[in-house]
Amino acid sequence: MPPLHVPVVPEAAAARLELSGITKRYPGVVANDGVSLKVQPGEIHAVLGENGAGKSTLMKIIYGAVKPDAGDMHVDGRLALVRNPQAARQLGIAMVFQHFSLFETLSVAENVWLGLDKTLSLAEVSRRIAATAATYGLEVDPERPVHTLGVGEMQRVEIIRALLAGPRLLILDEPTSVLTPQAVEKLFVTLRRLSDEGCSILYISHKLHEIRALCSACTVMRAGKVTGVCDPRQETNASLSRLMIGAEPPPLTHVPREPGAPVLTVSELSLTRESPFGVDLQGISLTVRAGEVVGIAGVSGNGQRELLFSLSGEDRRAPAASVSIANRAAGRMSPSARRALGLHFVPEERLGRGAVPEMSLAHNLLLTRKEAVGRLGWLRMRALRRQAADIIERFRVKAAGTHAAARSLSGGNLQKYIMGREIDARPRLLIVSQPTWGVDVGASAQIRGEILALRDAGCAVLVVSEELDELFEICDRLHVIAKGQLSPSLARRDASVEQIGLWMSGLWPGSDGAPAQQEVADAAA
Repeated sequence: MPPLHVPVVPEAAAARLELSGITKRYPGVVANDGVSLKVQPGEIHAVLGENGAGKSTLMKIIYGAVKPDAGDMHVDGRLALVRNPQAARQLGIAMVFQHFSLFETLSVAENVWLGLDKTLSLAEVSRRIAATAATYGLEVDPERPVHTLGVGEMQRVEIIRALLAGPRLLILDEPTSVLTPQAVEKLFVTLRRLSDEGCSILYISHKLHEIRALCSACTVMRAGKVTGVCDPRQETNASLSRLMIGAEPPPLTHVPREPGAPVLTVSELSLTRESPFGVDLQGISLTVRAGEVVGIAGVSGNGQRELLFSLSGEDRRAPAASVSIANRAAGRMSPSARRALGLHFVPEERLGRGAVPEMSLAHNLLLTRKEAVGRLGWLRMRALRRQAADIIERFRVKAAGTHAAARSLSGGNLQKYIMGREIDARPRLLIVSQPTWGVDVGASAQIRGEILALRDAGCAVLVVSEELDELFEICDRLHVIAKGQLSPSLARRDASVEQIGLWMSGLWPGSDGAPAQQEVADAAA
């Protein structure tokens, strides 16, 4: 397998990338306002800013996916006119998008092949994918159709595709948002190796501890403008928060409380996979009570997708009694029937399942909210717009208005809107996957605080997340899912990151093939 990239520095003193006065305007908003940025060869450079600050637009301009209205771009000291992503790839620029750019009907190998030299055979591409996946711990099956993958698995495909392109400048937009801590560490090893070999990396993340651990430079953006440049290694999380949002996020108060009666009960739920690339659910049992937050951790692709489909009503093959909501057998109920019992659900895929991309924010309320629907089915548009406006204001969603299409929002702002839509409905049971994916520190704190407020109001909350820090911050009890099986629950006060990480491999007491309990305890210690 050839090296991942071949560093080329035409001029010793030239920056790998230099932007001057980059400006991009959209109707009603200036996404980038005279942005200047310089990245040196081999530098891992963070771009930090709250949701809607203009980071993703700037990255798309560099990659040729968006055309700027003004400004210049130099690559390795030469003026570059990057009219499209193909031109960017010819300059050695690769990008991993926050919103995945994969064809769901094609296989992993076919998706990767589209961006590579067509002299390579599909079989050779599959071999290189497997080799790269093994080298960097990014497990993925080259033959698997993309539509069968979870978001974490899709993210691995995007990263592998970028690595195989042999980049001299690699752009990563929220690359660790759905990776486990172990996978993040493996990715950082990869990125540091690329940096040592001369590849420059532009790194967007809202995880401040990652930026401080990985990056040697940081450009801060606010409202489309550059507001500062710093060395994140010399900063604290608090100081970076102040640079980004002008304040530190308020601390969460997690007060233990006695939960109430069971709202969701899953009893020995077993389902065979619908896809040959899916995961069989094996004897899943769990309970979520009123006034508690229960978390499920796990590596993407271990049955989370199948479990959530069964709980939401998208998969109704389970025996009726295996899923109970509010003491009603719900295993065969439709999603709307489950909503009538008080269930609200936030899927991991924001565009396509959580929101209809082309519909306005107001009309997207109708997916799960019916308050603005009149007796004869007529829409009360004034009420609908008022509801949408209240959510936009309450959750500080940056959008052109209630008429804005869902796809026009940045990933983090769309996440805030969808979470706000379901939280504002005052559910009896809230099931949410990846609640703060791609959301800045201020909005993350608000969403987590709103989840705890729901809990304190008596709502039962089930959170499926690959962010262990998030689960430890908001959950009362934790499970781990691995290979379609669910671990016993563990009180948050009794859990540790090391133990949960061990359980992610399926090694908990009583699991199939698990070592003896004392061995597990010794390994966790």
